[in-house]
Amino acid sequence: MKLRCIQHVSFEDAGAIATWAHDRGHEFDVTLSVTDDYPSPDDFDWLVVMGGPMGVHDELRHPWLVAEKALIRNAIKLRKRILGVCLGAQLVANVLGAEVGRNPEPEIGWFPVDILTDQPPFDVLPRTFTPLHWHGDTFALPDGATHAASSAACENQAFVLADGRVVGLQFHLESTSEGVARLVEHCGDELVAGRWVVQAGELLGAEARFAEAHQALFAMLDRMATL
Repeated sequence: MKLRCIQHVSFEDAGAIATWAHDRGHEFDVTLSVTDDYPSPDDFDWLVVMGGPMGVHDELRHPWLVAEKALIRNAIKLRKRILGVCLGAQLVANVLGAEVGRNPEPEIGWFPVDILTDQPPFDVLPRTFTPLHWHGDTFALPDGATHAASSAACENQAFVLADGRVVGLQFHLESTSEGVARLVEHCGDELVAGRWVVQAGELLGAEARFAEAHQALFAMLDRMATL
């Protein structure tokens, strides 16, 4: 299987998603949105759209967003597998006509999410687990999508549609300790006081939490690969 990852900034990569792909013998190629040309949907089986500090409405500042949204739209029409993470999920939702805007409060830290559906690929996840969050925006549910997860700070944490082939995750299962250290380095100014914002020390050095998140991620990706 050929996976294509759209990465928006150098410091926020696919993390454990790339590890999963390599472990399973899949091709995994990366397009850096700022510098690279976008691929044709014919060049991949699975599109992975990662996070970033920009917003879905920032086309004037980041004109490549126009081409990226067109790529996502075409991939959905061709029934490719699509996994959007954080900004990636917001882009998928936006392409599908859903509103994207500010969450009532920023959510940065390790906080529980509740899984709300047994629809694949969420049927292989624990009903409650604790992933990493780092976002200020959130998405409304696209028409026809199933509301798949929620947290105390953010109602819409995940959605699924197209028989499980299109998935949006507001939370991060893919993050590694090295990746979070890069986020703290580049985006640490976002760690301001708030009910749902922790400080850098609580984000780092949580190897057991990273391992739990990766176990859930691998189960979800294995399930998605069968759909």
